[in-house]
Amino acid sequence: MSEILVVENIDSGYKDVQILWDVSLKAEEGKVTVIVGSNGSGKTTLLRTIMGSVRAKSGRIMFDGNDITKWPTYKRAEAGLIYIPEGRQLFPDMTVLENLEMGAYTKRARVKMKENLEYVFTLFPRLKERINQKAGTLSGGEQQMLAVGRGIMGCPRLMLFDEPTLGLSPKLSIEIFGIIDKLKKEKISMILVEQNVYFSLQIADYGYVLSEGRIVKEGKGEELLASEDVKKAYLGV
Repeated sequence: MSEILVVENIDSGYKDVQILWDVSLKAEEGKVTVIVGSNGSGKTTLLRTIMGSVRAKSGRIMFDGNDITKWPTYKRAEAGLIYIPEGRQLFPDMTVLENLEMGAYTKRARVKMKENLEYVFTLFPRLKERINQKAGTLSGGEQQMLAVGRGIMGCPRLMLFDEPTLGLSPKLSIEIFGIIDKLKKEKISMILVEQNVYFSLQIADYGYVLSEGRIVKEGKGEELLASEDVKKAYLGV
């Protein structure tokens, strides 16, 4: 299986405040790569650096065979790097259909808009049932489906998920992990940043533990789940 993303020795942060230190990771095509860590460990900064909204101070980012380290965010999105932000950030007064259409803003995605829309409705029939409903009136789970659907409309080569279950009930969180598992079965490449360590490592093909801006452990999902260090630090065992 080929690597779709390679992050090499990245230092990153905001102005004079460094958040990430010498971070390296890889994501394989068609696989789920999970990044876990406590609040403030640098997980969101890492995703934003991959996406380009935060500039890497040093290091290199390779995506789909291209060095994208200095590419602007819009060019990364055009290439198929799609970010599903924390809090979903939908347009609440726009309908489900209008929100989905907003996801197809790149030239590459516009060409496949009809095909991708049918694909989204196949994955999430509930969205088709609510096609003319305003996004702000959907349930939390439906809104997350819509956020994912909007991402799919962008023709993703790799989807970056930032804390998709943050603030949701345990029942709703399980539903969200069900959505991610469905995408995994579709062989959609994903990087998942998530505080729910147990569920995320269960679904992970490979995972990294980020602590104070540094990668401190990595391995297959089941290996990290069985790790005594991970159990003590994140699972309360």
